[in-house]
Amino acid sequence: MISLTHLTKVYGRTTAVDDLNLEVGTGELFGFIGPNGAGKTTTIKMMTGLLAPTRGGVRINGFDMARQPESAKQEIGFIPDRPYLYEKLTGREFLSFIGDLYGVAPSESLRRAERWLTSFGLAEWGHELVEAYSHGMKQRLIMSAALLHEPRVLVVDEPMVGLDPSAIVQVKTLFRQLTAKGTTIFMSTHTLQVAEDLCDRIGVLHRGRLIALGSPEELRRQTVAGATEIQESLEAVFMQLTAEAGSADHA
Repeated sequence: MISLTHLTKVYGRTTAVDDLNLEVGTGELFGFIGPNGAGKTTTIKMMTGLLAPTRGGVRINGFDMARQPESAKQEIGFIPDRPYLYEKLTGREFLSFIGDLYGVAPSESLRRAERWLTSFGLAEWGHELVEAYSHGMKQRLIMSAALLHEPRVLVVDEPMVGLDPSAIVQVKTLFRQLTAKGTTIFMSTHTLQVAEDLCDRIGVLHRGRLIALGSPEELRRQTVAGATEIQESLEAVFMQLTAEAGSADHA
């Protein structure tokens, strides 16, 4: 599970993340949405140990990210929106490198790599240099890398960017299968339909503050529109919640 306690990040006079408190349970698929500049990526960087918080803390499956960073990071698979890959390695070499980083035995690492390369339709490209991959192929490769050490927590930033429709369906199915087996998924996305289709709960971040939290249906009920029409789209709910938060900020 994921536990964020009073998580805060301040840059000079700007508070990017403001006293964020959040619990995401085992096997939950949690969606994190908000406008550009809301603090979503900053939150994810603190969750994954890439950025130290100004205040507050992160615990991943009981491990404190500040005090036990190696143990906490071992629990996480991270899929960034703009993956960095060693383009002079082949796909298989890159996955072997990731396996070594996480201490996966070479024979087991090879077996898992073949499984994910095949699953994501990359097996025939496994001996090609990563620089020859399309953006969508690179995204599928980084997903394979994130899953190689069988993490209990998967943190995903814009997972569907660059994927074709069939790959999007495949990723949605994969996420459902992972959570059914107890993997916790924290997913930041601008694609509200994806959040609505997949997520058990959704948190709405606005100017670094969590302004709404609940299932898609519960978020609808928090809006005036939702009170009269429960089938209101998540997009309409999101627009209303962020508009109300913006008005409150300027009041």
